Amino acid sequence: MTVSDRGVDVSGGLESVTPGRVASLTGVRAVAALLVMATHAAYTVGKYPQGYVGLVYSRMEIGVPIFFVLSGFLLFSPWVSAAASGRSAPSVRRYAWRRVRRIMPAYVVTVLAAYLVYHFRTAGPNPGHTWEGLFRNLTHTQIYTDNYLYSYLHQGLTQMWSLAVEVAFYVVLPLLAWLLLAVLCRRQWRPSLLIAGLLGLAALTPAWLILVHTTTFLPDGARLWLPGYLAWFVGGMLLAALKPLGVRAYALVCVPLAVVSYFIASTPIAGEPTTSPAGLSEALVKAMFYAVIATLVVAPLALPAGAGLYNRFLASRPMVFLGEISYEIFLIHLVTMELVMVEVLHYPIYTGSFFWLFAITFVVTVPLSWLLHRFTRVKPG
Repeated sequence: MTVSDRGVDVSGGLESVTPGRVASLTGVRAVAALLVMATHAAYTVGKYPQGYVGLVYSRMEIGVPIFFVLSGFLLFSPWVSAAASGRSAPSVRRYAWRRVRRIMPAYVVTVLAAYLVYHFRTAGPNPGHTWEGLFRNLTHTQIYTDNYLYSYLHQGLTQMWSLAVEVAFYVVLPLLAWLLLAVLCRRQWRPSLLIAGLLGLAALTPAWLILVHTTTFLPDGARLWLPGYLAWFVGGMLLAALKPLGVRAYALVCVPLAVVSYFIASTPIAGEPTTSPAGLSEALVKAMFYAVIATLVVAPLALPAGAGLYNRFLASRPMVFLGEISYEIFLIHLVTMELVMVEVLHYPIYTGSFFWLFAITFVVTVPLSWLLHRFTRVKPG
């Protein structure tokens, strides 16, 4: 949730970049972060119950799948590149250290600040506002529980469930890369076999959704575990597997398809405006559409067919700037949004203007995110 323009240094979806030939992959992170902020603003001012329009607002959570597709592409690319060129696989130790030092400094600061802020505020319900809740949130283990909503969910950190999923992907990716490239492909470059293996991996998502919707032995937090979202990461991994083959994706095709799919997914077939639909069929449709939409959004940037308008816009200086701090925007926007809602706009919950809440939250969040990024980032090395 992006990539350096120095050679093949594509070590993570959260990696900062400088403007260059893949600067658009940084710019699309800004789009993802702003979509997440927008859907939370819409929820806060009560837009979700407004029929089809409410569903359109709620589906702006597509920012999360976009982050996941980016991570799948950027993190898996070094393994694919090594396999395609006959080089040794990337160092797992170096990969793990880069992940920790990239996400944890800003994350720890945000979690501690959120607990401090809400310690002095009357807010509720606050099931996660305990010492155990603090530990769970700091260790990305808050989703591994029964009765999740009333266990470790902190009001200013509700979006962090997706980061917990992302961290789980970080943990299992070296194993998945080994299984796909060393075991399945027998340490040879066999792209057809690799793609088949990735499609099989994506099938774990519908299988998991069927399991959690038809059984009761798992905790209810299991709907937020990695297998339920693995297909979104696999979308990016497929792009990584296609890149050495010279496959090109055209924005003129991919972007309109993504937009049409978005509005189809905004119908009731993908369920109510909630992270995890209650019905199995809705959950399956939502997972499928989100995987397709997010992959289509990223594909023209990961497999560019030229410097078209889409790529140039996302590679522009404003988008790259916002993309560089998109992780920090994602981390702090809920806390800043709540403060703007209460202290600046004085809106009662589920009332008010979506535009003003989003705009003022943006104005407040961006400089704070830049400061957080500036003082917690670790230089590449």
